[in-house]
Amino acid sequence: MPPKPIRSLRNLTRYRTTPIAERQREANRLHKILEDTGIKLDCVASDILGVSGRAMLEALCAGTTDPAVLAELARGRLRAKLPALREALEGRFGAEHALIVGQILAHLDFLDEAIASLGQAIEDQLAPFAVRAELLETIPGVGRRTAEVLVAEIGVEMAQFASAARLASWAGLSPGNDQSAGKRRSGRTTKGSKWLRRGLVEAALAASRTKDTYLAAQHRRLKARRGHHRAVVAVAHSILVAAYHMLSTGEVYRELGGDYFTTRKPDAQVRRLVRQLEALGQHVTLEPVAA
Repeated sequence: MPPKPIRSLRNLTRYRTTPIAERQREANRLHKILEDTGIKLDCVASDILGVSGRAMLEALCAGTTDPAVLAELARGRLRAKLPALREALEGRFGAEHALIVGQILAHLDFLDEAIASLGQAIEDQLAPFAVRAELLETIPGVGRRTAEVLVAEIGVEMAQFASAARLASWAGLSPGNDQSAGKRRSGRTTKGSKWLRRGLVEAALAASRTKDTYLAAQHRRLKARRGHHRAVVAVAHSILVAAYHMLSTGEVYRELGGDYFTTRKPDAQVRRLVRQLEALGQHVTLEPVAA
């Protein structure tokens, strides 16, 4: 059983997922009700809940339906899209839509306040472990919120796990080993903490979009052979293993680089590229470049 400070932090981080998920659902409801009105604000504004989008939505709820007037509420770079905004803001926004959208906006404000309040409580509870959380943030894809979840779910003392493999197994990120008569029938991961897995998968998705990093290269390499889902789980496993060693040693993340897999075995990489060219009907002759 983890110590009480970690248990308290775990309670807070786990509960925070509730208002965050509800906020996403409310945002989805907002998009759906706007589709019902024929208003295509989300086709022009990248964030309809940003400063400009929020001002337009509040004006609609207050009874303003003139597209030209609504478009003038745009701020910043969105003002360069005024003609497109005026066209997107034409719709059938009625009294029932104003009531629903008004309630959604009020609920979003309430949820934002709840998330911020929980975030502050988590920061206070995390204070004794802040250095460890900052250490974890050096891993590509791991932001502050994911670092908080990692500390809350696995703690900061790795002595309780005999190895990184034991931690991965406990977390449910180790491949299954269902074999019969020498044949492997399943490679599904084992069951583990859904809270930890969710945070690691989100971090893995973020890491897969980074540039020139080992984790992004690992995702691309595995995605081609095993598919997107398995590649993400493998990257999540790598993040957890890195976190184990970093928390054990206190060292920052050491980036291997996006070219790690190509420079590790250059001859194998050359043979793979030659096979690809030959498969396309090309005859390949290799000539080493003079040093």
